[in-house]
Amino acid sequence: MLILLPPSEGKALPTRGGPLDLAALSSPELTDARAAVIAALVELCSDDADKAAEVLGLGASLRDLVQHNAGLQEAPSTRADAIYTGVLYDNLDLATLSTAGKRRATNRVAVISSVFGMVRPSDVIPSYRLSGDVTVPGLGSVAGHWRDHLGPAVLDALGDGLLVDLRSTTYANFWRPDAALLGRVATVRVLHEHGGKRKVVSHFNKATKGRLVRALLEDGANPRTPAKLAEKLRDLGWFVELGEPGKKGTQLDVVVTEL
Repeated sequence: MLILLPPSEGKALPTRGGPLDLAALSSPELTDARAAVIAALVELCSDDADKAAEVLGLGASLRDLVQHNAGLQEAPSTRADAIYTGVLYDNLDLATLSTAGKRRATNRVAVISSVFGMVRPSDVIPSYRLSGDVTVPGLGSVAGHWRDHLGPAVLDALGDGLLVDLRSTTYANFWRPDAALLGRVATVRVLHEHGGKRKVVSHFNKATKGRLVRALLEDGANPRTPAKLAEKLRDLGWFVELGEPGKKGTQLDVVVTEL
C-alpha cells in the first residue's frame, strides 16, 4: 500500500541541520527534476524580491520566505515529517506513532512536493515555499514539470499494492494514474453530516484524513483493493460508503458528524 499525501502550505523552519543533499533522498530517479526546480526557484528569489513575491503569491507578511527560498541550497534541513505542519499532519502526528507504526510510515507514506516531487517521511529536506499551482520563470508550470517526471517514481514506490490517494486537487495534477491502474486506486472524500445534509468542510477533511492514515499505520493492515480498504476503515470505527470505480479510481466517502 502506498498512501499519497498533499504537502502543507505552511512549513516548519528548522534552525539546525546540514544543507540539502539531493543524492541522499529517496526516489533518486527524480534527482535531476528536483535540481531543475531548485535552480529555477533560487534564481527567481535571488533576483527581484518583489517579482518573486508576486509569482509565488506571497503577501507582505510572508516576504521573508522569498529570502529563505533564495538560500534553499544552504538552508538547514531536517526530516520531512518534521517539516510539514497543519491540520492533516497534526492529526497524523507521525512523531508519536509506535515503533511499528513509524516503520510502516517510512514504507507506505509519501508526500507530493512542488520542489521534490515526492518525499518519504524520513527524507531530510529544507523548508520551502512553492505552491503547486505556480508557474516559475525558466521552469514553467510546476504541475506540468512534475507530470513529465513523477509517474515512474510513484509506480516504483507502489509496486503491486493499493494506491490510497489523499492528494488535494492541486497536487493530484502532478500525476494521474492510467486506466490500467485504476482498479488499484482508492480516493477518500470526507463528508460532514449535519442536520441531515452532507458537505465537504476543509477542516474536517484534513483532520479526518490525518486520523485515518494514523489508524491504518498503527493497525498494520495492508488492504489490496478499495473494497478491502473500506472494510478495514469500518472495522476501525468509521462510517464508509464505497463508490463505483471511476476515472480517478474508486471513491470512498467517509461520513463524520463531529470532529
